[in-house]
Amino acid sequence: MYLFLQLLVIILAFISHEHEAFAAYVPPYTSIVAPVTKHTDAAKPLYSVQIMTTYVNMQYLHANFLIDIDAPFIWHDCIVQWNIYPGSCPSNTLCTSPVSCEEYQCTDVRTSYSYKNPSCPPETNSSTLPGWGFCTCPVNVVNPVTGSCSQALLNYDDFTVYTSDGRKVGVNTFNYYYGAYPNAACAPSSSFASFPANVSGVMAFSSSPYALPAYLYQPLKKSLALCFPSKPSAPGVLFFGTGPYYLLPQSNVDVRSYLSYTPLLKHQDSFGYFISVNSIVIKKRSINVVANITTKLSTIDPYTTLRSDIYNGVVRRFSLVTKRIPPAKPVAPFGLCYSTSTTGLKVPDIDFILPDGKKWTVSTVNSIKQITNEVACLAFVDGGATSEPAIVIGTFQFEDNFLEFDLENSTLGFSSSLLRKQTSCANFNFTLTPIP
Repeated sequence: MYLFLQLLVIILAFISHEHEAFAAYVPPYTSIVAPVTKHTDAAKPLYSVQIMTTYVNMQYLHANFLIDIDAPFIWHDCIVQWNIYPGSCPSNTLCTSPVSCEEYQCTDVRTSYSYKNPSCPPETNSSTLPGWGFCTCPVNVVNPVTGSCSQALLNYDDFTVYTSDGRKVGVNTFNYYYGAYPNAACAPSSSFASFPANVSGVMAFSSSPYALPAYLYQPLKKSLALCFPSKPSAPGVLFFGTGPYYLLPQSNVDVRSYLSYTPLLKHQDSFGYFISVNSIVIKKRSINVVANITTKLSTIDPYTTLRSDIYNGVVRRFSLVTKRIPPAKPVAPFGLCYSTSTTGLKVPDIDFILPDGKKWTVSTVNSIKQITNEVACLAFVDGGATSEPAIVIGTFQFEDNFLEFDLENSTLGFSSSLLRKQTSCANFNFTLTPIP
C-alpha cells in the first residue's frame, strides 16, 4: 500500500509538472497573417483575404474570400459529402463533411442571426445526401455584391493560415502554420458569378459565435487588424493576434504606436462593428450631427454613406472651403465633383470627432476619388433621409489606414492615413522563407 501511494504521488507530481510546462509555453509567433487584395472587376471595389483550404499533393491550395466584418458565418464554393475518401471528391472541387439538421450547430447557426431580406427562402430539414441517413442543414446566405439571398449547406470545415511574429511570414519549422476548424457553409459555384475573379467565398470576421475569430484559440489574443491596400497591384495585410505589427520601411516601428482608440459598440440584430461619432469637422467648422450618433464600419460598402441631413451639411461646408477649385458635373454615386487636369487634388481634411476628443482624420487620399484625369469627386454618398445607421464608413476611407478591432477589450484602434507616416498597407514583408 505504501509503495502504491509513493507511485501515485510521483505520477501526480509528473502530471502537475507537465501541466505547468504546457501552461508556461509561449509560442514564437504572435499572430496569424494573410495577404489582402483589392478587386476592381466587380460591381463595386471589394477586398479579399487569401486562406489555405486543403492539402493536396504535398501542398496547400489557396482560395480568396471576401472580407466581411458583418457576416454571421463563413460560406464558400464547396460541396458537402458524407463519405469523403481519397478519389471520391471531384477534381478541382473542395469537399467537406455535412452538419446534420439534428445537430446543435444547425439550430444555433439558424437562430443566431436573422436575415430580413424578403427573398430568403425558408430553411427546412427536408434535404438529404445520397446514401446518408440524416437530413442536411440548409442556411440562408446573402450575396454582399448583389444583395440576393440563397441557401448553402452547413458543414465541418478547416482552414490554414500562416503564423507571424509581426515582421515576416512564418516563424520556424514547427510553427509555420495555424489551423482553424469552423462550421462554415457550402454554396454552389453559381452563387459566386457576381464576385470578383478568383474570389470564391465570404470570410466572416464579425463578432458572431460562428465567424472565424470565434475559432481562433489561444495563444492568440482576439484582435483583428486590417490594412486595406489602395491598388490591386500590391497586397495589404490582415493580422489576428497580439501584435506587434511592422510595415516597411520603418522596420522597428510597431504600427500600434500610431493608433488612437475608441470604444466598439454593440448594435441590436447585428454582429458588425460600430463606433460613436460626436461631430464632423471641416476646416474648424463642425457639421451638425446628433450627439454620439451610431456609426457602422463596413468592408462591403465602397464609400462612406451619410444620412441626408448630415450629407447635405458636409457637402455645403466642403463646397465652401474648396470654392476655388472648378466644379464638374457630378458622377454617380457622388454629388460633389471637381474639374482637375491632374491627379492628386489637395483639399482640407475631414475629421470625425469621437468620444474623449479622439479624432479620425480623413485626408485627401481617402476623401477624393479620382474618376478620370479631368474629374475627381468627394467620396461620400447620400444615404437618404431615413438611412440607418446614419453614418456607414466604407472601404475607400479604410485604404492605407491601419484598423485594429480589439475584440477582448471592445475597442477600435485607428491610425488615419499611413501615407503621412511614409508607409502604406502594401508594405508588409510577405517574402516567404523556405522551411529548412
